[in-house]
Amino acid sequence: MLPVTLNRERSPTLRKCFESQRESCNIKEMSAMIDLDFVIDKCPIGLMVFDQKLDIVYCNRQAAIFLKNYTFPPEATVLTKRIFQAVEDNRLSELFPGEIYLTDKLDGSPSNWIFRLYICEKPDPLVYVIIIEEKLSNKIPMDDIRKRFRLTRRETDIVRRVVDGLKNVEIAEDLQIAEQTVKDHLSHIYKKAGAEDRLTLIRTLVQMPFAK
Repeated sequence: MLPVTLNRERSPTLRKCFESQRESCNIKEMSAMIDLDFVIDKCPIGLMVFDQKLDIVYCNRQAAIFLKNYTFPPEATVLTKRIFQAVEDNRLSELFPGEIYLTDKLDGSPSNWIFRLYICEKPDPLVYVIIIEEKLSNKIPMDDIRKRFRLTRRETDIVRRVVDGLKNVEIAEDLQIAEQTVKDHLSHIYKKAGAEDRLTLIRTLVQMPFAK
């Protein structure tokens, strides 16, 4: 397995990555964009940026949570190295003519994961990795569930994460609230949904007629 290290000091924000490549990547008027880092960090997908040394020079909040809970797939690391080699050999279009992505089932996760890789070649090549989780909650109409059980929007946020297999502490971290607050919301959710625990709640939601 190739080493993957996180180097926050070199590039603490994605804005710096973009600004260093603004002209070659046709990213203009960056200063006119409002709080780019905030937007990137609020995205529901992960974003990691690799340099040629396979150091992670940037990762947004979702990617950081991913790295805390799972191991970055060795296949993706190898693929990233191959992309950089193809750039160095001037064979990127030849060796990677289409979309570059892989899917994986990670240990400890109920979801499938998609890793899409993009290359910005100049002035210094960087590989951008988009991390997408195929969540179970995406197959359930959460708005219908919210209305059916008269859930608040915060309770719906928590139900979504429970369905996706997150623990209380992970839900608290994701929503940036106290773990006790998560427990309090869950008590109300169980009562509204007529569920005894997490497993019963998930089973109830998945088996509802409007779930895909």
